[in-house]
Amino acid sequence: MERAAPLHALRRRLRFVTLLGALLALLGGYAVIERAEPAEARIVRVAEFLADCPYSHRLPDDPIIYPGLPGASHMHSFFGATTTNAYTNLADLLNSNTTCNPRVDVSSYWVPTLYADNVPVEPAIVTFYYLGEGVRSDIVANTQPLPLGLRIVAGNARATGPDSTTISRWSCLHAGHVGASKDFVNCPSGTMLESYLDFPQCWNGRDLDSPDHKSHMAYPVNQACPPTHPVAVPKLRQVLRYPVSGDPARFRLASGGGFTMHGDFFNAWPEAEMLRRVQDCIRPVIKCGADGRSS
Repeated sequence: MERAAPLHALRRRLRFVTLLGALLALLGGYAVIERAEPAEARIVRVAEFLADCPYSHRLPDDPIIYPGLPGASHMHSFFGATTTNAYTNLADLLNSNTTCNPRVDVSSYWVPTLYADNVPVEPAIVTFYYLGEGVRSDIVANTQPLPLGLRIVAGNARATGPDSTTISRWSCLHAGHVGASKDFVNCPSGTMLESYLDFPQCWNGRDLDSPDHKSHMAYPVNQACPPTHPVAVPKLRQVLRYPVSGDPARFRLASGGGFTMHGDFFNAWPEAEMLRRVQDCIRPVIKCGADGRSS
């Protein structure tokens, strides 16, 4: 019996270890589940509505920079309102047809025309995103509608080279390995040349335009609008996709190199529609489609 006692004790210890292992495995399973929940909770939410606005027409006009002076500008490609020219004012836009989806967006958008081998090329896909990003969540929750008649110019048409102030970016659709650049990039055959440009989203709360067409707006600083421009509005992001690829030496903008990409925006969204989209999409951080409904 004295020899059997250690064997009996050993068996008890083995049963204990087995039970303990099973318990730890069970607890371990629960631990994995607990660790998985925060990952699911970190799903990125997007505050967004958009307008798809195909190419409308091309003119050497700019009703913001050179109002009433037809032919005074470099060539521009226009999207949205179909009647925009050097004389266009808000009343004209409100009574215009549009290329946009949704049809209620009769705003006018324009950019310098792209040339490939000196032949004008228009984008095949044109999307204008209105976003609640770039500022703190509490500021997004208090975003105000873009005021009717607001005019904004983003980018530098007179740039002489890419530098720290260049806000436009070029990339390739379905070829992320190429990377983004401040100037034209070499896109593989079968892809498209893309242009991205973000407009300023902080308004001074008073002026629909300014003498330089920029100082009434500002970009956020440290995720907040500066005291001089305290009103946060949706950030407009211009995304153009051109059906060209290959050697960037073939490309130029009407304003110069790729680093001169700029965008002009003349807001003519109906006030009720703009307000609804801000209330339903931007403030609650919901991704909406062109109809301003959750997508």
